[in-house]
Amino acid sequence: MRIIDLRGKNLTRAELLDAMPRAEMGTSEATDLVRPILDDVKARGAAALRDFGEKFDGVRVENLRVPVEAMRQALEELDPEVRSAIEESVKRSRAVAASQVPHDFHTDLAPGARVAERWIPVQRVGLYVPGGKAVYPSSVIMNAVPAQAAGVESLAIATPPSKDDPQGLPNKTILATCAILGVDEVYAVGGAQAIAMFAYGAKGSEPQDGDVLCDPVDKITGPGNIFVATAKSLVSAFVGIDAVAGPTEIGIIADAQANPKFLAADLIGQAEHDELAGSVLFTDSTDIADAVQAELLERVPRTKHAERVRTSLSGRQSAIVLTDGLDQSIDAANAYAAEHLEIQTVDADAVVGRVRNAGAIFRGPYSPVPLGDYMSGSNHVLPTGGTARFAAGLGVHTFMKPVEVIEYDEQGLKELAARVNAFAVSEDLPGHGECVLTRFVDDPYDKATLNDQETKAGLK
Repeated sequence: MRIIDLRGKNLTRAELLDAMPRAEMGTSEATDLVRPILDDVKARGAAALRDFGEKFDGVRVENLRVPVEAMRQALEELDPEVRSAIEESVKRSRAVAASQVPHDFHTDLAPGARVAERWIPVQRVGLYVPGGKAVYPSSVIMNAVPAQAAGVESLAIATPPSKDDPQGLPNKTILATCAILGVDEVYAVGGAQAIAMFAYGAKGSEPQDGDVLCDPVDKITGPGNIFVATAKSLVSAFVGIDAVAGPTEIGIIADAQANPKFLAADLIGQAEHDELAGSVLFTDSTDIADAVQAELLERVPRTKHAERVRTSLSGRQSAIVLTDGLDQSIDAANAYAAEHLEIQTVDADAVVGRVRNAGAIFRGPYSPVPLGDYMSGSNHVLPTGGTARFAAGLGVHTFMKPVEVIEYDEQGLKELAARVNAFAVSEDLPGHGECVLTRFVDDPYDKATLNDQETKAGLK
């Protein structure tokens, strides 16, 4: 891994942000490829989905909507040990999600003057579960459980078809997970075309589809590759999205007492995802930096996806960042704003309390990121690429909207009428004031007598 040495440097905030390792993304090229896919799905619906499935996934799927019976069968055939792990993950995720549900409230400002806030679930949501280099039943859980806890009425899942299945059915573990969660609207559609299907809906072109294959959704969530992320960005003007996610990443703050074996394993674990995955270690100990490098040299060749890991760890998005001390390590980590941030220091609680920017914080040497990926009860759909500076991970709140309810009675409005009018006139929007005054005076448009009318009505 390359070294970024911040020692002895008094960097400005802008310089510190610029010094952080990041992957380069060819978003403009992806946009040029994705936009025609979106347009074609919007125009041709299911026919386009089948064509793109054949082109990109190597299989032409006739029944794009997965039969419920196929999900039930996948569950029956699921390895009992894997099923137990999935069910435990669901159980823990549901417990955390239930505690996240926000509560309605109201504030009484004066007699007859109340402002309330209601939390309303999004009505219909499309959940994307990626395929590619790995299989992600965990993403089904991370997306569906908080949506269900929020009270979303209609959930649809899209996941790529498998060319190894005669019918092009998606991965069976993913289908079994859908069955465990009680999600029965699942489509064998992947990539940018799945995002288009969710955004625009899709008419059926085959008799078995009927008139409509898939209704449009109100919000799309879930991770994916650059083409999925670009598609989400392009449709975000008229359908909600959780985020435009980039490659996954880990940051680790470690001091001299950290275990280099743990650090190296955790850096490798994140690099295993993708050649563009970022693995960054922040430490003020050159001994730890050297020990981690030695561990990586020994461990990388022995891991299954060694070439992928080697490419990730040697890329510009990965580095060991040397600092003058723990304070600078924390500052650098806040500038990096990692999707996943591990704290492996002596006083981990003190460090956690000073972290401002991270998608999720993993405290202590026995809270590695894969725990959050699968079974901690937390959510693994998190902000990437430094967006944790202002964005949060996916949760129940992602699927709910706070809506204020304003309730004033006659007396409550009367007490503010003159002030509302004065405010409106100061903004050169007298019609705003007249909306209020017309409820209490005879002629709000007669400016010559308006002051007397307000006094007579008891507004002044």
